[in-house]
Amino acid sequence: MITLYELTGADVARRFSPYCWRIRMSLRHKGLPFEGIAWRFTEKDRLAPAGSQFVPVLRDGDTWVHDSMAIAEYLEATYPDRPGLFGSPHGAALARFVAAWTDRTVQLNASRPILMDIFSCLHPGDRDYFRTTREKRFGKRLEEVCPDPQAELPSFRLLLEPARRVFGKQAYLAGEAPNYADYALYGTFMWWRMTSRLPPFEREDIMSSWLARMDEACDGEGRRALAAAGMQPEG
Repeated sequence: MITLYELTGADVARRFSPYCWRIRMSLRHKGLPFEGIAWRFTEKDRLAPAGSQFVPVLRDGDTWVHDSMAIAEYLEATYPDRPGLFGSPHGAALARFVAAWTDRTVQLNASRPILMDIFSCLHPGDRDYFRTTREKRFGKRLEEVCPDPQAELPSFRLLLEPARRVFGKQAYLAGEAPNYADYALYGTFMWWRMTSRLPPFEREDIMSSWLARMDEACDGEGRRALAAAGMQPEG
């Protein structure tokens, strides 16, 4: 059995790491059975066999792999008979670009309006760690990073314009069906909606239509997870 260590809040149903969601969707995409193991920020010793302090960490028999892209590449190489995550070597290169754009542009800016919501959903034992590390990252107190989340939304939504242009012509970043490129971006919005009730998009935004399709991908993995956590699946 494959096991996937996933970041969770006080409620273990809130598996909210965007990087873990990339791998959860990848495992479902490949039809590989796995067990999701709840993990918290202060349990770094549990990841020692992987040589990592951060999730996602995947264990497949005696093999430990960390880092979302490395895990995706491992799954692709180890289970070539299962549906492909990238489509082709060129697709793998494109997926790396989408993941990097998501990390450095989309996700970096998404963290601001939901920062206090993330803090609120954490297990009490994780809150000091989160506050210390994020205040060091932002250079100010958590409460000062984004005092008006609603005011941040227009500029954040504007960052998604490249994706909107793609969705105006095709259903997914990957074309007619989703693959790892879509899962990389989708992970950000599972992170958002698992921790916050602030809508990331207006309902009429074409991004909301893509998000709804992604919620139903892989037999409705995202939709079911949101429901289990008591969060709304709408964008």
